Amino acid sequence: MNTYPQTLRHQTGISMIEVLVTLVILLVGLLGLAGMMMQSQRAETESYQRVQATMLLQDMVSRINTNRKVASCYVITTTTNGTPYLGNGTTLTTPTCTAGTAEQNALAIQDMKDWTALLQGAAESSDGNNVGAMLGARGCISVDATTGTYLVSIAWQGTGTTAAPPANWVCATGLYGSETLGQRRVVAATLKIGALT
Repeated sequence: MNTYPQTLRHQTGISMIEVLVTLVILLVGLLGLAGMMMQSQRAETESYQRVQATMLLQDMVSRINTNRKVASCYVITTTTNGTPYLGNGTTLTTPTCTAGTAEQNALAIQDMKDWTALLQGAAESSDGNNVGAMLGARGCISVDATTGTYLVSIAWQGTGTTAAPPANWVCATGLYGSETLGQRRVVAATLKIGALT
């Protein structure tokens, strides 16, 4: 009956192959977890930027509503490709306004300068750099003269690809790579101002 101890001797302990298989399974699981964490971080960044854009959008809508008698002074975007714009890379150094009173003009110009600074991230800084806004944020304000409807929109560069914004939201078109890549993000709001006398 010597066979029993020999069989028991061959089955004891863990072989090197079992250890390697266990390590491979563990590594695959950890790589999946790391990928999920990266995707979660990207989604969190996208969400944070969208919230910032929405707040800045509502800020400008409120500014136009406050100074509605010279709402036409806020219109800066006139072309079909979403230029000119305010914010990062703007070519407008001093917006002009000639409608209404001097006080209303000054308020409109100051509102646009303030909005440009906010789009450039002036609300928060780190090591002397503005970091309080979305990546490459640009703001556009246009008007449909026949209906008197204003379109206020903000565009920025996203961190991943997604569907392109609606075709009539043209703010900063072509400035964030190909539209088919879905890197350009846009939020917009319409504002209707009646004829004020």
